[in-house]
Amino acid sequence: MLKGKFIVLGVTGSIAAFKGAELASKLTQAGALVDVIMTKSAMEFIAPLTFRSLTHRPVATDLFAPDSELSLEHVALAERADVMVVAPATANFIAKLALGLADDLLSCTILATKAPVIVVPAMDSGMYENPVTQENVAKLRSRDFVIAGPTAGHLASGISGMGRMLEVEELLGIVRQVLGRKGDLRGKKIVVTAGGTQEPIDPVRHISNRSSGKMGYALVEAARDRGATVTLIATPVALKDPAGVEVVHVNTASEMREAVLKACSGADALLMAAAVADYAPIKPAGQKIKKGQGTLILELKKTPDILSEVKGKIVKVGFAAESENLVANAQKKLRQKKLDFIVANDITSKGSGFASDTNRVTIINRAGKAEDLPLMLKTELAGLILDSVAKLLKRS
Repeated sequence: MLKGKFIVLGVTGSIAAFKGAELASKLTQAGALVDVIMTKSAMEFIAPLTFRSLTHRPVATDLFAPDSELSLEHVALAERADVMVVAPATANFIAKLALGLADDLLSCTILATKAPVIVVPAMDSGMYENPVTQENVAKLRSRDFVIAGPTAGHLASGISGMGRMLEVEELLGIVRQVLGRKGDLRGKKIVVTAGGTQEPIDPVRHISNRSSGKMGYALVEAARDRGATVTLIATPVALKDPAGVEVVHVNTASEMREAVLKACSGADALLMAAAVADYAPIKPAGQKIKKGQGTLILELKKTPDILSEVKGKIVKVGFAAESENLVANAQKKLRQKKLDFIVANDITSKGSGFASDTNRVTIINRAGKAEDLPLMLKTELAGLILDSVAKLLKRS
């Protein structure tokens, strides 16, 4: 969704300016057209040539530049921007925005634009926590500026505290979320589950599966980027929480059931991509089970059937990972759980199993009609699945 988008990136005078360069690089790699505006203070930390080399576009630095390639540069940049990002944003620049001052190219452009503006604070913790800065940040929020961060961590002063600029990967997610505000899923609440549940045997061991959560996380980001309000219910996985969504962390099937039923209240769609354990130990040991001489027998009980418990006017999408009789087993699950459609994949197929970035699936609708899709990236598949969800939501 970043391809061809005009993004104006403002860089102010902070040691975190190097992250601004990384953001410019990542946005450009994603196909965005990035116009950088640097304040005079920013040029004390990083050279304009760095940004020109990364974006392959001119860098604007002077409000009164006689040789500018753009006529009335701040107006031209403001009008064509799809989104503006100030990263990093210093306490001084945040104060200027709060007061409506326009004494340099960046502040003039922000005042002139009708595009959404994302402000990414970066400063010493004392400066950020100062009541004046907090008041200025609150003013910007009240004027519909998007405030991204900061977070706590190691600061340039050598101390740790609140004021560290968000990492670039998280910022990319926030940019996509803002650009997707007018998408076809705007106003919709979507719940997605991801990963494999962990059913405890003792304090050390658990029963689980090989689900990486990648399919679920791809669905979350795709739904967010199309304007939906998204709740992710995730088990422990080696993936970072997506930006711009509510994340509920769970471990067991019982915890997931509780979280799903709560999140689905008032939701428009549930995408049950998590691999929920079918069985769990009846009595987990309170202490670590020691290795004995003989065998160990575990008595298991069935876990809750979460999808079947979700009632009401909500689009329900199930997922079936099968090793045999793919379509027949998926159709049975579709009927039993009263799903709108189900996404089935053969885990024995190359490139279609757990932990892969790709997937080859068969989508079966409520009538039982099966559609085979070719091998594709899970990010691409997420878009196709959400296309089907969007059509169902339009009919409802």
